[in-house]
Amino acid sequence: MSDIRVRGTTGLRGEITVPGDKSISHRSVILGSLAEGKTRVWGFLESEDCLNTLLAFHRMGVKFERPGLGELEIVGAGLDVLAEPLDVINVGNSGTTIRLMCGVLAGQPFYSVITGDASIRSRPMGRVVAPLREMGAQIYGRAGGERAPLTIIGGNLRPIHYQSPVASAQVKSAILLAGLFADGETSVTEPAHSRNHTELMLRGFGAQVKIEGTTATVVGRPKLAARDIRVPGDISSAAYFLVAALIVPDSEVTIQNVGINPTRTGILDALGAMGADISIQNVHDEAGEPTADITARSSALRGTEVRGDLIPRLIDEVPILAVAAAVASGQTVIADAQELRVKEADRIAAVAAELPKFGVKIEEKPDGMVIHGGTTLGQDLQSCPIICDSHGDHRVAMSCAIAGLAARGETVVRGSECVQTSFPGFQEVLSGLVVA
Repeated sequence: MSDIRVRGTTGLRGEITVPGDKSISHRSVILGSLAEGKTRVWGFLESEDCLNTLLAFHRMGVKFERPGLGELEIVGAGLDVLAEPLDVINVGNSGTTIRLMCGVLAGQPFYSVITGDASIRSRPMGRVVAPLREMGAQIYGRAGGERAPLTIIGGNLRPIHYQSPVASAQVKSAILLAGLFADGETSVTEPAHSRNHTELMLRGFGAQVKIEGTTATVVGRPKLAARDIRVPGDISSAAYFLVAALIVPDSEVTIQNVGINPTRTGILDALGAMGADISIQNVHDEAGEPTADITARSSALRGTEVRGDLIPRLIDEVPILAVAAAVASGQTVIADAQELRVKEADRIAAVAAELPKFGVKIEEKPDGMVIHGGTTLGQDLQSCPIICDSHGDHRVAMSCAIAGLAARGETVVRGSECVQTSFPGFQEVLSGLVVA
């Protein structure tokens, strides 16, 4: 077990970069493997999750080269050349990999088995299994297909129009990827917009994609063509350092080359509503994704309400948003976020368990939490250091570490090896900013 140790500080300053966007890195491997020709990727996130996606396609015969750190060359040969894997595909801790791979495997005329670690095996899979079965795939698993391991016998898919009960990019992407292998148009309608990286990248590789309101449609059997991709920095990773700069006194931090896709910038909207001093510069385009430098400065934050259509646009950032809310004046309400119950950990329960260790009053709700702000973190605590538990969740671990920067004394985050799933080098970047 590894620990992150931080001490309360003042004056975080500097310009940093964060690893490549995890969602885009996953999709670059998937579509590069299904395209014809050599796809070259720069800024690929070499985290455990993304490397598990790479390994999954390697097991099906796709060849890769890794010329340097964050560089990847994928040699694809088209939609219909994947080979039946000789062994079980193990995705580790990656929910994105297992759900998106289900869509790809549903289109393959062979037998495959896919599973993951204990967390993955406890997470709901029925949300992707049901529509893929409707398209014609045979899928078997624990609890009637609700839990991994999953056995998939694919091929001969038919297009569908699926009305998704949840706004989930993973569900939408699994169906659209399966739709590549079906004759005709496959579409997904969501109750609200989820992140649209799959749609953007499908277009970039040459697929026909239509967007009407919250409905995304792909035309099946396209000829995907290889392309070059430069992956912008992950705004989910940047969010930790934005909040650090906001809550640590006398701080100013710039994160360079961050993706600001509107389906992912809910965290900027929420922090803006709290009075955050955040500015955006150098807006440009990378791989069809809007990208920019983001600067955050120490701010007097106030409580806000985060709910409804905003939630899908910041679902991964709720734990770090809760840290900002803890020091903001007044009350912050986070609602409609029941999806957090089925992430790597139950993030609602985890945040409700960890923030009180800093003296924060927090009320756990079925679909979110109420955070009573205005806390000087660690001020009234007798124990030092503050000992936090990651709950095996990378976002909980990093959020606790950021809270420690604004707390009195030392904070230790236990079980922080999980941070490798999304942000290799997190502690080094964090240490480089601590200047006082």
